[in-house]
Amino acid sequence: MKYLKSKTHHYQITIDGPAGSGKSTIAKLLTRELGFLYIDSGAMYRAVTLYLTEKNLLNKSEKIIKSHLKKIKINFRKNKNGHIVILNNKDISKKIRSQIVNKSVSEVSAKKNIRQEMVKRQKKLAKDQFVVMDGRDIGTTVLPNAELKIYLTASPYIRAVRRKKDLTKLSEKISATELIKQIQKRDNIDSSRTISPLSKAHDAIVIDSTNLTISEVLKQISLLLPVK
Repeated sequence: MKYLKSKTHHYQITIDGPAGSGKSTIAKLLTRELGFLYIDSGAMYRAVTLYLTEKNLLNKSEKIIKSHLKKIKINFRKNKNGHIVILNNKDISKKIRSQIVNKSVSEVSAKKNIRQEMVKRQKKLAKDQFVVMDGRDIGTTVLPNAELKIYLTASPYIRAVRRKKDLTKLSEKISATELIKQIQKRDNIDSSRTISPLSKAHDAIVIDSTNLTISEVLKQISLLLPVK
């Protein structure tokens, strides 16, 4: 799956969809196959959520939160497993997948000042790059002119099972039933927020991964790519 790179044109791929649909997994593998830059927009909101949680700022006013945004430095670094997320010079890759962050990330992502700041940073990171970026509003707001837009979804049950596996790796215990409730609540918040809600771009290709393996999802996407 090798994309024929052009020196004058930067091909961009967006993968949007609800929590647990497999966006990050697919985006990382695509990045590896194509040699593109991977930008995990969800990790950026999780990093902000972690920062606000640790600083006891979650319930503060948007004005106070906005004053802290300039103190939040988020970077991505490659390593042997793909990439790690850096918050103010600390590796927070595992911390941002915890239940504490899961419970608050949608509310944090819906805050106007945070949303605007992260979208601005995401656009800057993707400028003049061959990029794969995943999130909730990438194809609609961040990269509306991307050449290929995917909307990846799956049933709430399957998404809960996937999330449970991730949390088990972090030694966190939670029932699939509780996770389904959390996922449905998060879907509602993400879809109904005023600023950049979760929605399918009009020109996005929908892929339902409920009954598909990772390889099958990648194969479907590969058929949509120009190849040499």
